[in-house]
Amino acid sequence: MAPDIEELHEHAKAGAEKDEFAPVTVSMAILAVFAAVVTLMGARVHADAMLAQTRETDQWSQYQAKVIRERSYEVFLDELNLFALQSGANIAAAKTKYSSEIARYNGEMKDIQNQANATETQVTTLERRSNWFDFGEVLLEASLVICSITMLTEKRIYWYLGLASGGAGVLIAIVGFFIR
Repeated sequence: MAPDIEELHEHAKAGAEKDEFAPVTVSMAILAVFAAVVTLMGARVHADAMLAQTRETDQWSQYQAKVIRERSYEVFLDELNLFALQSGANIAAAKTKYSSEIARYNGEMKDIQNQANATETQVTTLERRSNWFDFGEVLLEASLVICSITMLTEKRIYWYLGLASGGAGVLIAIVGFFIR
């Protein structure tokens, strides 16, 4: 999570007291905005992945229901063949009806299976995207902490390291937008 607003306010006050820390506090504020944006994008991608995962589960459940229905019709046809006690015309009509039902379920199952596989691919892509956003978020939050060390130690090397970490976090988050 992004740092507390009060904590950022304290750092801004410290920067205002010492002019040499003004660029540090401004860069920290900018990094905090980037961290908030990346956190938001990561949360949205996670939510999209969860919704797609639910759709995928529903599609596979529907597929399984069709398979069960198809199998029950096949068993019924087998029973008709074995226990033909009624007139031949009725048996032929029943066989035709259930054979057409089996064919219909076969077609529907292929469509559902294709949809479920496409949704599964979408879930995998969204999970990969969310990993990039998560990693970018971690680097941006670490950059804020590292920049804060500049204020405590008064050594600019930490500011440069924080900026480098923040830049890497932003770049990694940008890569997350292009994962397809």
